[in-house]
Amino acid sequence: MNPLHIDLDRCHRRPLTEQIHDSIASAIRAGHLYGGARLPSWRDLAIQLGVARGTVKAAYERLADEQLIVARGAAGTFVASPLPAVQSGLDNVATRLPLPELYRDFDTPPKPFQIGVPATDMFPYQVWSRTVVRHSRQAAMEPTRYLDPRGDVVLRKEIAAYLPVARGLQCSPDQVIITTGYAGALGLALHTLGLGTRQVWVENPGYPLTRRAIALAGYTPVPIPVDSQGIDVAEGRARAPNASLAIVTAGQQAPLGMPLSPTRRRELLEWAAASGAWIIEDDYLSELKLGGKAAPALASLDVDGRVIHVGTFSKTISPTLRLGFMVVPSALACLAGDVAAALSPASSLATQLAVAAFMRDGHYLRHIRRMKRLYAQRRDGLLHTLGPRLSPTSMAGLSLPLTLPDGTDDIRIAEAGETLGLAPLSSWYADSDEARSGLLLGVTNLSEAVLHSSCQHLEELIRRHT
Repeated sequence: MNPLHIDLDRCHRRPLTEQIHDSIASAIRAGHLYGGARLPSWRDLAIQLGVARGTVKAAYERLADEQLIVARGAAGTFVASPLPAVQSGLDNVATRLPLPELYRDFDTPPKPFQIGVPATDMFPYQVWSRTVVRHSRQAAMEPTRYLDPRGDVVLRKEIAAYLPVARGLQCSPDQVIITTGYAGALGLALHTLGLGTRQVWVENPGYPLTRRAIALAGYTPVPIPVDSQGIDVAEGRARAPNASLAIVTAGQQAPLGMPLSPTRRRELLEWAAASGAWIIEDDYLSELKLGGKAAPALASLDVDGRVIHVGTFSKTISPTLRLGFMVVPSALACLAGDVAAALSPASSLATQLAVAAFMRDGHYLRHIRRMKRLYAQRRDGLLHTLGPRLSPTSMAGLSLPLTLPDGTDDIRIAEAGETLGLAPLSSWYADSDEARSGLLLGVTNLSEAVLHSSCQHLEELIRRHT
């Protein structure tokens, strides 16, 4: 079978030219070859199929006559775009976005109030692009070889050097595993831990993706309420005493923003040590705390080796990198490396090298300092513009939770204000009966150019739906 899935029957009465033509035409009509896809040259396809070049040329000429392909001289031969009206063989294939209850769209620029994305207008693009180009060239010149599935050692060393300064976490590069963001780290951690029981503590409210990931992995997420001190450990013991894992946002609770208090940190670590359970610390905002110094990582207090620390570069550099990391206890380092090698080895050497250089040359810390100042200014601008009319609560991470009157359909408001990038607070709750109505207003992309118009649009939406 060749790349175009063309099977030739040399014993059949039908000419080989016709067989080649029909196979390619069927692939185009079924949608397996998209508009604009490049086809092999006559010579390459003839070699693959073991036929004369004239045979392939004749098939291509028929396809061109039917306007299914276009020859562009030395540039090559391509599937026509747009294609003529054809009957698709994929009509019954589901085309919805992944996890539609969590994501409304992909591949669109950040919206004014969108959460989870850094500022795009103040990113040091020139420095970053030079770094990327330089290390893309370096990666392209690397000899063909299998890379360390844990990630390139250069980046792992930079992360291991950064964490003691930024998060108070001492670790060796061998404890660092490079992942495809938070989701990739969560999947690797679940496979590495081999949980003994099916129950997992999750914060309520908490990141919806975490709950869904736990359920998809075959475990039972048990929502544990959050108060002003963070996750309620005593309530966790009461609701799921046999749980083998807790997933927490200790630095800044998502979405409410408070850090896990020293008392709760101690209680959580004591529970894990006494019960043989594990803790995954989702450090989703790293040191991006707008007021005062960020609380140290929970893993920095872990003397029993029960905490896996997970961080990403999505909020500090860009989610397009799909780059994160996890720091595992020393006792798990070998097993975690095996799991990464077998299930999800680190990818994109060029990206890893670029991020490592960005950190090593001091650009990363300078960028974070600039962003903290910028986000604080945008937070203040939002609070001033909204004023007392909407009674916003205090800042939570990089978003402002806006409480709405009981019974308000915040999901409906978010859908109506899709162009603003609003996130309904109620969707972060596991149980609709306990959910509070509100909106999460991100500040990272709320520049002066869009601040006033966005706030006016927001007020109109709320007035219309309450």
